[in-house]
Amino acid sequence: MSTPNRDPPVTSPPSTAISSRSSMDSQSQSPSTSARTPSLRITSMPSAAAHHRQSFHELRGHPPSPRSQRQPSLSHLAVQDLIDNPPMRNPDPRFAGRNWTEVKVKELVNPDDLRFVDNDTPVESATNLLIESGAPVVLVREKPGSPVIGTFDHRDLNAYLLLVVGLSHPDDDEHAEDFMELAQRAREGKRIHLGEIQDLSKKEPLTFLDGNADLLKAIETFGRGVHRVVVTDETTKEATGVLSQSRLIRFLWENGRSFPMLDQIYLQNLRDLRIGSKDVVAINGDRPLFEALTLLLNEGVSSLAVVDHNYNVIGNISNVDVKLLTKSTSLPLLRNTCIHFITVILSTRGMYEGKDSFPVFHVTPLSTLAHTVAKLVATKSHRMWITEPVSPSSSGPPTPLLHSATLAPTSSHSSTLSLNSGGSHHITPPVAMPTPASDPFSPSSGTVVDSSPKPPFIAPTGPSISASSLPGARISGRLVGVVSLTDILILFARAGGVADVADPNEIRMRRRRSSSSSVRRSFDLGQRPSVSSNGGSGLRPSGELSRKSSTANR
Repeated sequence: MSTPNRDPPVTSPPSTAISSRSSMDSQSQSPSTSARTPSLRITSMPSAAAHHRQSFHELRGHPPSPRSQRQPSLSHLAVQDLIDNPPMRNPDPRFAGRNWTEVKVKELVNPDDLRFVDNDTPVESATNLLIESGAPVVLVREKPGSPVIGTFDHRDLNAYLLLVVGLSHPDDDEHAEDFMELAQRAREGKRIHLGEIQDLSKKEPLTFLDGNADLLKAIETFGRGVHRVVVTDETTKEATGVLSQSRLIRFLWENGRSFPMLDQIYLQNLRDLRIGSKDVVAINGDRPLFEALTLLLNEGVSSLAVVDHNYNVIGNISNVDVKLLTKSTSLPLLRNTCIHFITVILSTRGMYEGKDSFPVFHVTPLSTLAHTVAKLVATKSHRMWITEPVSPSSSGPPTPLLHSATLAPTSSHSSTLSLNSGGSHHITPPVAMPTPASDPFSPSSGTVVDSSPKPPFIAPTGPSISASSLPGARISGRLVGVVSLTDILILFARAGGVADVADPNEIRMRRRRSSSSSVRRSFDLGQRPSVSSNGGSGLRPSGELSRKSSTANR
């Protein structure tokens, strides 16, 4: 039997990789190498994939807390020290090592900042120059090159606006008919010249000061209640600049490091310095705007506080804000509330000046003078409202030298203040507001029409914010007083060795007597020491109204 024929098994040739590896191993062995170093094994090293898996595993855990890497924050004491002693600008090297009382007033003014108008300049043109230039005042002359005979500022503009719309009636019976005729001409669109309204608002007399006078002489002048002086050349007697209280305060603040004596005063708080007053002019935020403008004119002040029903400061309205009312479309703002006007002020500042932050116009009795002056300089304000500290732990005794306050009472739809007679007083406009048909600010009239860009008018219709709904207590605190530039300058004058300076409270009373208002309703704001043994506090009639009530009670 034959065996089946089978194919012989096929033997595959050896792998070339194995062959080459064997040859390399055989070549690597040498008789000269008795001790072979251990070869690097790939399997002994972690693979790239293992590396990736390990990193991914680590990343899957919770990330480290940023607090562990954050730098330690400032302590509460450090923050408070920064608030009490805000940083100053680098002082001007020209005044380093000099006595501030010997600095000349001409070193603080610039002739290029002056703005001039003639006596026959239309009110519209003067208003445009005042607003567009940003100057605090425009100087009035008879003709180009002649001496200065007057000024035109935002207070004059406010008086003119109130007269034209029928909300202001001068007390001067001799010229009352002339002013009424002037208002009627303005409503008819006839041109009104500056010379015709120079006596409309009773303001401080025009004051001149030689350019070679020192700052101490300027402070003495300001200490008498003057807010600005026209600086003149000693030889030609021409105006070379205008020095105001604000400009002087800014200079003394920015160069405080050059004047060690003033630098020491900056470290003290208002309570210890015994400056400030409770003679505050304020208005409830729900009152119409025209009442606030009337208060500014009648009380002779440059600004007033806007408060809620608990007398917490919620805003500030000044004469400078009148520039927002020079367009015909802004006339309805006069009938709207003060709170609404504050929103217009803030929106304008954010739209055209790029300032979206809410300006702060208040301090506390424990605020340092440096903190107070820094706010005055930053806000370009003439006064800071003193409020009770928000935190009970930081509250202190009331600021000394604080007396009475004037407050425009609220209307029937808001809180009312009861008098001794048991009734309530409400401020009412002297005449009805003009209707749109008799709008004195129409584009066809020749009166004040500001051509500068303005934000779109916010209509008074629709829901409005009430003063009772604002968190004034958390924002500022209860209004208890005011500190002004005059208070601070008188303090500096006394520090400079001038003892014969006026009392700030006397200056305020003199300003009230010289204002254009007649008998005004005023109310106490805050607590006053009672003459009775059991004490007393709260709101009580004061001023003209108090005397009237006491006479009636007899």
